[in-house]
Amino acid sequence: MDLIQEESGKNRLSAHEEVLDSAMTARHYANRARALLKPRRVTATLPGITRVWVQREPVGVVGIIAPWNYPLTMAGSDAFAALMAGNAVVLKPASHTPRTALLLAELLGEAGLPEDVFSVLPGRGDEVGAVIVEHCDYLMFTGSTATGRELAAQAGRRLIGFSAELGGKNAMIVADDADIAKAARGALNACFSNAGQLCISIERIYVHESVAEEFTAEFVRHVNAMTVGPGRGWEVDMGSLISEEHAQRVSELVDDAVREGATVLTGATSLGGRFYAPTVLADVPPQARLYREEVFGPVVYVETVASNDDAVRRANDTDYGLNASVWAAPATGRALASLLHAGTVNINEGYAAAWISLHAPMGGWKQSGVGRRHGDQGLLKFTEARTVAEQRFMPVAGPSQLSRARYAEVLAKALRLGKGLLP
Repeated sequence: MDLIQEESGKNRLSAHEEVLDSAMTARHYANRARALLKPRRVTATLPGITRVWVQREPVGVVGIIAPWNYPLTMAGSDAFAALMAGNAVVLKPASHTPRTALLLAELLGEAGLPEDVFSVLPGRGDEVGAVIVEHCDYLMFTGSTATGRELAAQAGRRLIGFSAELGGKNAMIVADDADIAKAARGALNACFSNAGQLCISIERIYVHESVAEEFTAEFVRHVNAMTVGPGRGWEVDMGSLISEEHAQRVSELVDDAVREGATVLTGATSLGGRFYAPTVLADVPPQARLYREEVFGPVVYVETVASNDDAVRRANDTDYGLNASVWAAPATGRALASLLHAGTVNINEGYAAAWISLHAPMGGWKQSGVGRRHGDQGLLKFTEARTVAEQRFMPVAGPSQLSRARYAEVLAKALRLGKGLLP
């Protein structure tokens, strides 16, 4: 935790979440790998005459290009699955946070992983990353949509497997039957965990007009009470951004929105260096850059909507589709969740409920990603499937004592009846 905080600037709780998440993910795939990788019998088209297995083999060397916002979680979560599938892993950590990944390699070595099975290669993306892309057998990337497109194109030219979790402009809906006190507290964590530097962080909130005034006042009150600063104390609610350059970018996006007419409900202030105040905006016009662009910082805007249906429509009005949050009575929440164009939807939670559901897939729709991590797919994507079919008693073309015409007639009749040999 000390090293994670030192490299990234996040608060103690966010560093602790990384350690817990990494341990849970490692244990999940340790428990699931044997069942997922063993040869599996499947139903044959000609039962009894044909026997079919699906076997799994590792793809070879998995290249992972990891981001800086969660230097342990993002370095480990995909690597654990790839290693359990029998692959070697070559990891390029983000330039801001290489030491956390190097420590992970040491810990895996202490745990008994053979030497050189997990290699960490720090360096620039256009140097180290480019070489990994040119030589790996499968590429896993977490980062921006723009970079993801370029890497997907390179993987496509080589015809290797590719998976990516990319950007998001994640929406939260507060329905008319939501518990407002819980929604306001939940929004705090959903928007400002890890200083908003989280692909699944909430950056837009759509609130039903019947509860908008109450929710907004309660939410802003909670934000104003947040403790922001450095240090390893558990009482700090939010740490710094990753760099002064990133803090400046966040400030520029907020300033642009204010110039375009947005109202500042709280924040919108640099706190010096890498620190930026948690910010809540209202009345953000569509021409403001942050209306659609991912901020990737401690900034959220609130809009009042006339109905829950209108909230869903606005939430879906984006090129992204990574995560969403709905605060509502259970029946309302489930109904709204089924309408949202996102890879994960959390009901009465911001993002954590779906993220820690390791048996379920995690990933984005639209411009938010390709493929999935977590779940069975999170491991099986690092394998090649081999189908083995054993033919017994007679060939698929039919017994030699039957004429072709008669055999065709038998198969057609079986198909029409929906019984017999054909599935």
